[in-house]
Amino acid sequence: MLILAFDTATEVATSALVSDGEVVGERVSRASTLLEDVDALLRQGGAHPSGIDALAVGVGPGSFTGVRVGLATARGLALALGVPVAGVSTLASLAAGAPGALPVIDARRREVFVLQDGEPRVLSPAAVEVAAGVVCVGNGAVRYRGMLEEAGAVIPPDGDERHLPRARFHAALAGEFGLAEAVEPLYLRLPDADTTVAR
Repeated sequence: MLILAFDTATEVATSALVSDGEVVGERVSRASTLLEDVDALLRQGGAHPSGIDALAVGVGPGSFTGVRVGLATARGLALALGVPVAGVSTLASLAAGAPGALPVIDARRREVFVLQDGEPRVLSPAAVEVAAGVVCVGNGAVRYRGMLEEAGAVIPPDGDERHLPRARFHAALAGEFGLAEAVEPLYLRLPDADTTVAR
């Protein structure tokens, strides 16, 4: 089974091509070059788009724009290729890439998305419950390093690959594949209010 997986929920886009559990190729770039990355992955793996059996897409939480880009791309590709889609939590992918670590994603507004008691939540960094010595990963852990380290957490150096929600883990975590329209984003909160004044 050939799975194309990608995630654009954070400022870094990741994509991977996985064949029967084996990673054929993986790329890290920006959401704006996602389709170029997909093309490069297919060429690297000697595959044709018609050979893709399913898609695994990150559903967040993360940037509203990033999550929407990922889902829109998944729906467009699913329609064009006639393949099913599975949504994967970006937090779960981060956790899979760093077993035993606590995934923390920057939610802006001085908040973070985090897995707390096994549930995805949006909290202030100061409210994150972390035991001494626990490793925290993700762009939220990097941004609020000082606060989390004061609480006893251990944060890998900036640039450590464990801070990325790598798409190879999306393929492994994908559950049941189905219609792209059935895949829902995991926002955890409402978007910023639209301050545009109607005229």
